[in-house]
Amino acid sequence: MSGKKKFVKVVVLGDFGRSPRMQYHCTSLSEIGHQVDVIAYGDTDPMDSVKRDPFIFYHYLLPVPQLPIRLVNYIFKTIVQSINLLFLLFITNKSDILIMQNPPAIPAMIICWIYTTIVGAKFVIDWHNYAHTIMALNVGQTNPLVKITKKVEVVIGRRADYNFCVTKAMKEDLRKKWNIEAITLYDRPPLMFKPILVEEKHEFLLKFGKSYHSIFLGEEDKETALTKVVNDVVSLKPARPGLLVSSTSWTEDEDFSVLLTALQDYEKQSQEGNLRKLPQLICVITGKGPLKEYYLQKISSLNWKHVSIITPWLEPEEYPLILASSDLGVSLHTSSSGLDLPMKVVDMFGCGLPVCAFNFKCLNELVKNGENSFIFDSSEDLSKQILNWFEDFPNNQWQQQTEQKFKTELQAFQNLRWKENWKAVAAPVF
Repeated sequence: MSGKKKFVKVVVLGDFGRSPRMQYHCTSLSEIGHQVDVIAYGDTDPMDSVKRDPFIFYHYLLPVPQLPIRLVNYIFKTIVQSINLLFLLFITNKSDILIMQNPPAIPAMIICWIYTTIVGAKFVIDWHNYAHTIMALNVGQTNPLVKITKKVEVVIGRRADYNFCVTKAMKEDLRKKWNIEAITLYDRPPLMFKPILVEEKHEFLLKFGKSYHSIFLGEEDKETALTKVVNDVVSLKPARPGLLVSSTSWTEDEDFSVLLTALQDYEKQSQEGNLRKLPQLICVITGKGPLKEYYLQKISSLNWKHVSIITPWLEPEEYPLILASSDLGVSLHTSSSGLDLPMKVVDMFGCGLPVCAFNFKCLNELVKNGENSFIFDSSEDLSKQILNWFEDFPNNQWQQQTEQKFKTELQAFQNLRWKENWKAVAAPVF
């Protein structure tokens, strides 16, 4: 690979601040000496390390007004995005290489291919999933738009100079079904996702708890619900609530009702009292998405006494800290294609946090049931896993031994981070 500086465009037809993998691409490209022009929507701020990078420049797409008729809105949105994307591609530095995130495929794939063909740039597609399978969740498998999107993915995917994908299963699927050769670039956690000391947990919870005083802060000054300070020594309280965390995009491919049903069972078992010794449970549910308001209304109608649910929007620097402060993570991701992996689990593993993950076809490329975490197939499974984990918490010997076993496995996972993996797998392409 030449060490010569290149101009690289990174295209995301979505919110760049909620596209961590593409942000990691940007920092990695900058680190090897390239100038990066990001073309994306700017609804959410990216991570501080990305914002501060002097070799990453931002060119934000204009928001598209929503029209009431679905088909008309889709056509209008596609036209507006095409014009906007073409304009930004041609007024910015001429690219040597362009890498785009898929999905979404339309119009990004077509426009990026046209641009790279005209200027003679290398065209790279990073397959996070399939656009047509996500669209099918909303409009049905037989909808003509799904067939058109799939055709675009096949035709343009074959014309890319390089393709990255997120799993070996997707690599095999691309090769067998569409004759597209891809390089598997697994998501790996950057160093910001790491285990933290009890002192760091205490400081974070003191700060974070100011917004949720009754849930996170203790009765004494400089005390939290989980930690205490005696003679300037911070320690976990022997009798404390359990802290469960889940990150969801509040979309159709992540059924939040599965977790809600499991928590309802936890509440019921806690009320019965004499059957299981269960602590108070604090559930932190993060993320944005179209179904959030629907579920927030359902949550607000609950009158639980033993389970507290909060749904904060965390800054990028706070998110790793809440993961590292938690006792158990939950992933509801099911994958529309069955071929991608939940990045939220990668983040949790980076923090040394055991996870209960919803099962689907290629999940075993990341989660090994009973070895580094748990896999569940239903709300009943998830309920059993949460109840077993938190029964007699934090004095349950089975839980302590299982957690230690999982964390030993996760330490091996943490040895390979995004930076080293990207240099070994992706850097030769650039």
